[in-house]
Amino acid sequence: MSKVVLVVGGAGYIGSHCARLLSERGVEVVVLDDLSAGHREAVSGPLIVADIRDRAAMRDALQSRPFDAVVHFAARALVSESTANPALYFDVNVGGTATLIAAMIEAGVDTLLFSSSCSIYGAPQYVPVDEAHPKAPMSPYGLSKWMVEQMLDEVRLRHGLRISSLRYFNAAGAHPSGELGESHAVETHLIPLAFDAALGRRPPLQVYGRDYDTPDGTCIRDYVHVMDLAEAHLSALEAMWRGHPGSAWNLGTGRGSSVLQVLDAVARVSGLTVPREDAARREGDPPKVWASAAAIRRELGWTPKHTELEEIIASAWRWTRAPRY
Repeated sequence: MSKVVLVVGGAGYIGSHCARLLSERGVEVVVLDDLSAGHREAVSGPLIVADIRDRAAMRDALQSRPFDAVVHFAARALVSESTANPALYFDVNVGGTATLIAAMIEAGVDTLLFSSSCSIYGAPQYVPVDEAHPKAPMSPYGLSKWMVEQMLDEVRLRHGLRISSLRYFNAAGAHPSGELGESHAVETHLIPLAFDAALGRRPPLQVYGRDYDTPDGTCIRDYVHVMDLAEAHLSALEAMWRGHPGSAWNLGTGRGSSVLQVLDAVARVSGLTVPREDAARREGDPPKVWASAAAIRRELGWTPKHTELEEIIASAWRWTRAPRY
């Protein structure tokens, strides 16, 4: 018998890729999204338009059929916005998750997979960053993710739910079909910003800081393909369905690329020059961040398949040339 999964936030960037992969692997998927940041065109199956904070809507959705799990992507996710309006982030990210959990318990759904973030670690004390690294979020966004993880630990303990949290590093790339990709009203990710600058859609790219203690003086980050993230979600779900109580795992490639390396790769893939301007460092930007994903590799057998920077960027370029939404 096939499994049935509710993907909350499944019209967004990572959520839509995960929902598509689950469907392709025989899982029946229902998407719930308020479409405040997601796209209706990114959803290929049933869609429930609702706000995660709406208790009645969440109760109705979870009781509409017997769900085997919930995959939870719904969140506000802009660091700068969270700094300007932290109450909104605690309301949506923390309060919304509490509402979801209450509705799950009421409906008898006992498996949850949560979309977390490497932002819970703050400025790394060492790299690669493993799951034991101290948690010191530097923004209300990162703090909201860490608060949710702590809340979920208590729910797992007190209510016996199977719950896992996946801590993403820098999601990048697009679906190989070209039908799904990254499309944000306010874009903050380096690769799409670089493409837009190269295409003349925005001013020259600001390179924040050229004097970091890195080989070329720019920040280093771990870029992980969105399809590898989707595969990790499936692996975690399957483990919990086999009886695993759940855990928290980092998702990254275990290698870092600098800002200048990314811009050079964007130029090689696109054949375009990326206009750029040097700018002052941004407050709170650590010089080096990359993941240790040894734990999920050891425990679930997940390993990223798309580890070459140019391959990741090439998939994003296919989407950028002909976005569907």
